Amino acid sequence: MAKKVLVVDDEADVRKFISVVLEQAGHEVITAADGRQALEVTRQQHPDLVILDLQMPEATGTDFYRKLARDKELGQVPIIVVSGLAGRHLAVREPVAVFDKPIDPDEFLEAVNKALG
Repeated sequence: MAKKVLVVDDEADVRKFISVVLEQAGHEVITAADGRQALEVTRQQHPDLVILDLQMPEATGTDFYRKLARDKELGQVPIIVVSGLAGRHLAVREPVAVFDKPIDPDEFLEAVNKALG
């Protein structure tokens, strides 16, 4: 059965690229353009993994990450950070993996598969 992965990034081209990589690997992909939308989608769709950009103009990925961590039902969803800002991931609890943009698809999928078990 396909695992459900939420991709959160304000850049449509990045969301599309990551979505294609994940779909080609057999995963079901849902997307959100900011942290606020990501929180709503996470509560409705219950993803198995979140791919998260931390730097977004609306509700930031960091805010989403912290809210998710405090949620009793969803706080254990693994998160992979994909960011254009080196070191930005230090603002949140330790993610499963961290990738700087642009990502290497093979290394990225290896981390995704490890996170999904």
